[in-house]
Amino acid sequence: MYLFTSEVVSPGHPDKCADIIADSIVDELIMGDSNSRVASEVFVAGKHVIIGGEVTSKVNLTIEDYKKIVHDALVKIGYNGNPYFTREESLHPEDIEVQVLLNSQSPDINQGVDQEDGEIGAGDQGIMFGYADIETKNYMPSAISYARLLMERVYEYAKANPSKLGVDIKTQVTIDYGTKENFENCNPQKIHTVVVSAPCVSSMSIEEVRELIKELIDSAGLPQDLYSREDCIVHINPTGKYVSHSSLHDSGLTGRKLIVDSFGGYAPIGGGAQSSKDYTKVDRSGLYASRYIAKHIVASRLSKKALVQISYAIGVAKPISITVDTYGTAIDGIDDNILSDFITKNFPLTPNWITKKFGLDRPSKDTFLYADVASRGQVGQEDYPWEKLDSLEIFRELLDV
Repeated sequence: MYLFTSEVVSPGHPDKCADIIADSIVDELIMGDSNSRVASEVFVAGKHVIIGGEVTSKVNLTIEDYKKIVHDALVKIGYNGNPYFTREESLHPEDIEVQVLLNSQSPDINQGVDQEDGEIGAGDQGIMFGYADIETKNYMPSAISYARLLMERVYEYAKANPSKLGVDIKTQVTIDYGTKENFENCNPQKIHTVVVSAPCVSSMSIEEVRELIKELIDSAGLPQDLYSREDCIVHINPTGKYVSHSSLHDSGLTGRKLIVDSFGGYAPIGGGAQSSKDYTKVDRSGLYASRYIAKHIVASRLSKKALVQISYAIGVAKPISITVDTYGTAIDGIDDNILSDFITKNFPLTPNWITKKFGLDRPSKDTFLYADVASRGQVGQEDYPWEKLDSLEIFRELLDV
């Protein structure tokens, strides 16, 4: 055996609640003023939501506006006053107390971001990593892809059946690659272990919960060539039945689920979170760009897997480094130096280029919402603009070299 594991949490997990609230604020401000500058952290503890950080925008939100954003976000997540859980067992939105501690962004930072020639300087220094491989149809690693699939199945069931399950859910999948060589060549052999933890109403027994979730696992759409119930270890609520959940029993904070949001531990992550930040913050836009590049490298069949690192200096538009690592899986005639040089020459990767390419200054219900991205994961969803394979012809030029 050669095992690798990734975990995922649902939007109802307190850390994700914090991310979603923070990005609901980002959506509200940027949709009202596309030049808004936002870095608002959110802390959720018990019935308290604290919003702090920096905001500069023509949109003037009142304390009541922020309270409504918090309330609406929690209701959409599934904390909507579910009568099957008491106020001691689960968070109810009417009980929330919101504290807002926001300041204006430093003008010293902004002078390097909004430049006279229309260029956008990086909103901070930092490193970002994008990754892709051939293991799934959307060029994401297996373990996190299938953990997400399970989470989505259980979470949607919980939202549709509030008389049975709560929305604070965790899933985890272990892939058996058989050998290290198979792992290095993106060749999973089977789903070895599945872990699902989900709260239930007090009237359900642990046996009922486990049988229900087993059925949800079987109907989640796991690939038949990798998943067999008879040949898979399954842990469902391994400590037993639990009813009490939400931020009443586990605090939440923005930026604490970076591995969940990205590649499930298959690749390094950058130095900062994506949620809570506007598009000039390269922790966000740089991740999207590096994932876009890595996905194109793999989708163009130039390699089986690719890791792309981009780094920036605050106030400087152009990246200070772009590096590609294909882990020795590149096709003959292509190496990492060639790919790194090719990316540098063909893709500007400035914050302004990234913003225009993916429409990051125009979130909407018709394109994407940052709160939805916080809910579903920052990468790996086919409908995100940075997941589109619209530059394959450029990359395929390398096949003719």
